[in-house]
Amino acid sequence: MRRKDREITEKKQIEEFIAKEQIIRVGFYDEGDVYIVPVNYGYITNEGRYTFFFHVAKAGRKYELAKLKPLVGFEIDGKYELTSGDIACEYSCKFQSIIGSGKLALIEDISEKVIGLSAIMRQTTGRKNWDYGDDMLEEVAVFKLEVEKLSCKGK
Repeated sequence: MRRKDREITEKKQIEEFIAKEQIIRVGFYDEGDVYIVPVNYGYITNEGRYTFFFHVAKAGRKYELAKLKPLVGFEIDGKYELTSGDIACEYSCKFQSIIGSGKLALIEDISEKVIGLSAIMRQTTGRKNWDYGDDMLEEVAVFKLEVEKLSCKGK
């Protein structure tokens, strides 16, 4: 990170940010093209390592790339606040963001799929306990993104 003065390394501050936001952008490399997709997410931590979950239909570009190109980049941003000035160059903003990279895997195991879907629902609704029908579990594809690198920045 170029601006070390803006780097956030405090684990609690990073965790609070991830817990509050709703959208993660996943970036795929697709034969010379970059494809970035915003998706709702859920997450778990295990010994300080993050695993993000998102769900997709079992068809389409996102689904195919997630299966074929498992190395991805990701980004979460929020806490945006414009700061003003008397001239254009004095305008700026406050923000917080996370960028990183990791490896995607399609979840096949039903019990792990339920963990992923429940993490997504907890993130978006705040509610922890959900039931999932067999038909729904069969129709939806759930991916986990195991984070290999993560950095957080704020201003």
